[in-house]
Amino acid sequence: MLISVIIPFYNTRECVRPLYDRLLTTLNRSGWQFELICVDDKSPQKDWEVIEDLAQADKRVKLVRLVRNFGQQAAISAGLAKSCGDWVVVMDADLQDKPEEIPNLLHKAMEGYNIVFALRGRRKDTWLKKLYSWMFHRMFKLLSGMETDTRIGNFGVYSRKVINAFLTLKEGFRGFNMLVSWLGFDYTCIDVDHQERIIGKSSYTFKKGLLLAMDAFVAFSDTPLKLTALSGFILAFISMLVGIIFLIRFFLGYTLLLGWTSLILSIWFLSGVIIMIMGIIGLYLGKIFAETKNRPHYLIDYTINIDE
Repeated sequence: MLISVIIPFYNTRECVRPLYDRLLTTLNRSGWQFELICVDDKSPQKDWEVIEDLAQADKRVKLVRLVRNFGQQAAISAGLAKSCGDWVVVMDADLQDKPEEIPNLLHKAMEGYNIVFALRGRRKDTWLKKLYSWMFHRMFKLLSGMETDTRIGNFGVYSRKVINAFLTLKEGFRGFNMLVSWLGFDYTCIDVDHQERIIGKSSYTFKKGLLLAMDAFVAFSDTPLKLTALSGFILAFISMLVGIIFLIRFFLGYTLLLGWTSLILSIWFLSGVIIMIMGIIGLYLGKIFAETKNRPHYLIDYTINIDE
């Protein structure tokens, strides 16, 4: 049985050797054959230089270097496309995902599951990151109807059947754990020990998280479009009722005093609603435009120890 471990690297140069040493110790002890597919997402810290040294000394270490920074999710897709394992492990490179948990995940998968997610019971992240993660998952569930869990990330074990199915999905959005959940294969979760990040700082900024959230909402749900249509109908209905009321008051002889304040507020309110609706529609049109171009999710500069 061959195990493929997929690890995207970006600004984690200092983590490369400690992660390799811990993976080697853990996987050698298990007795399984394995390959370590390291995807360098054009890291400014030149993570690829350290990975190259490891790959020259150990043929089980395989490097995929991307032409430019395509993002973590695209880097995971690049690694999955090059994997050959019967089982695939996806994990982060910052040592918050413990390599020592991999045997536990694999043993659980052998009980008959296609997917085993690592459940981070106590996330060792900042309170701000936990907060907007919780907000994203609540909003995502509301809009898409899909159950998600803030404690589940990319770290987990996936069967070859799952990975092959994932690779058939060609849309631009590459959110790995959300797309895998959408596939519908049987899965389970086990508790793992989530570590604090002790080397370097996370490059996953609030802005990147917000952009990923917007992509996820558009990719998985048309609820925002339905809400815009509903809000337009409600506003039109209210306007009709107000018009009828003022018409009745006119025939009853009431004097209508038209104020500048109410007029200006109405214009600003309705203009804001219209712009918001156009913006939401524009997001979907932009995604449609991006999909029609059919550009690749990533471009590979070169690979090491990978038989093309």
